[in-house]
Amino acid sequence: MKPFRFGIVVGQARDLASWTGLAKRVEDLGFDTFLATDPVIDIDPLTLLSAAAAATTTLHVGTFVLADPFRDRRLLAWQSDSLHRVTGGRFELGLGTGRPGADERSIALTGEFGGNRERLARLTQTVDHLARHPGPPLLLAGSGPKMLSLAARAADIVTFSWNPRTTEPAAKSIVDNFRELAGSRIDDIELSANVIAVGEKSSPQAAKWLGIDATELAAMGAVTVLPEDPEHAADTLRRWRETLGISYVTVNSGYLDQLAPVVSVLKGT
Repeated sequence: MKPFRFGIVVGQARDLASWTGLAKRVEDLGFDTFLATDPVIDIDPLTLLSAAAAATTTLHVGTFVLADPFRDRRLLAWQSDSLHRVTGGRFELGLGTGRPGADERSIALTGEFGGNRERLARLTQTVDHLARHPGPPLLLAGSGPKMLSLAARAADIVTFSWNPRTTEPAAKSIVDNFRELAGSRIDDIELSANVIAVGEKSSPQAAKWLGIDATELAAMGAVTVLPEDPEHAADTLRRWRETLGISYVTVNSGYLDQLAPVVSVLKGT
């Protein structure tokens, strides 16, 4: 089993001082990674991550996840490798096909977006290009068979972006299928999950977007919610690692304080 790692996903930045201040706090609390969405409100995440890396010493920074249609893959390879080298290997590149509704920004930046099939084909080309120019660890997020097949072939880290209502038995089925896809590579891949909430309180915005709140998810035994009690949460994560192989856990920055006690217990174990 791989040792536990923990990351915080940040999607807003009021100003540079608050952004770097949060990065320092995340590092002080013992988290492993500081992850930026794409965009961070309306700011380029790679620019912000450079500042976060400069303000910290051991904290890894990464993207969760970059929208592949936003960027030329040759420029991306240069930028990601540059950030990885200047941080002393502390950058992790998360890539995805781009969420629905991102077409306007993509067209403004690159002149294209495309449907699901086109975006997956484009991402595959980007991943293959990056493989020819070794750089930072590559994280791919997905749940569908084609995306998981790509992750099984090329990713260093895979985040299972499963349905919020996914229970442990359903998650195990997905992970078992991924293990078959990965074959001999499975021991080289870090398995990860993004938790929607810690405790049974979710933000009104998240509940509206998901169509269900954390209390309901917890009641059905979903793997997208952790118990509020740190000891119970730690036991849950130990079970997930044993049964699912999940050792890298990420959560929205709004749950930083709730997850911190769990991190102090489990980090590195």
